[in-house]
Amino acid sequence: MSQALVVQDLVYAYSNSKPVLQGISFTLNAGDRVALMGPTGSGKSTLLENIIGLKQPQSGKIWINGIPVEPKTLPQVRRQIGFGFQDANDQLFMPTILEDITFGPRNYGVSPAIAIDKARQLLADFGLEAYANRSAHELSGGQRRLAALAAILALEPEILILDEPTNGLDPAWRRQFAQLLLQWRGKVMLIASHDLHWLSKVTQRALVLSGGCIHVDSEIQPLLQEADTLEKLGLPVDW
Repeated sequence: MSQALVVQDLVYAYSNSKPVLQGISFTLNAGDRVALMGPTGSGKSTLLENIIGLKQPQSGKIWINGIPVEPKTLPQVRRQIGFGFQDANDQLFMPTILEDITFGPRNYGVSPAIAIDKARQLLADFGLEAYANRSAHELSGGQRRLAALAAILALEPEILILDEPTNGLDPAWRRQFAQLLLQWRGKVMLIASHDLHWLSKVTQRALVLSGGCIHVDSEIQPLLQEADTLEKLGLPVDW
């Protein structure tokens, strides 16, 4: 089985502070769709930022498709990862949505014509074709989320990492977002979120962070039936 993402004994601390992450280890194999769960402040975003090289751990190692994540390999590593920030506005910065979606491929040398064709197909898939020439500020929150995802998928990443992707989305937009993710055919998906029921629809496995450590690594459906366990981990399932 192909190991797409390996994290081994990862330790990360902000300057002069107690470690936020303490000895984190896990492996994601090809085909894994994984939820990263944990209460606010448990280190989910920090872990994701270590994985993509935005932060450098004090100790431990991370490999992406066998490549160690370190300063000299970051261009190679990031070419394989699609990362969605909590705020879609952090990824949509061009004058129009069409330009946002073509920006990444063109930056990697894809011809303008091919990049535009791919972008228009993604816009159609996401129901955003009518907004191609509008700016992100003219879109609703849900539309911005979809546009940001389209910009990520235009890069054809093998690994998709999303940080709180359903923040601010109403039920209809959450459903549409889930349906698009379920159609994605990449290698590995890792999603950090507090939206437990939504996670249960798009992932099969759960990692639960608490106190800087992974306390649970299990299938997500049985875990969501363990109300007492989730309560102790700061994730009351009914709220």
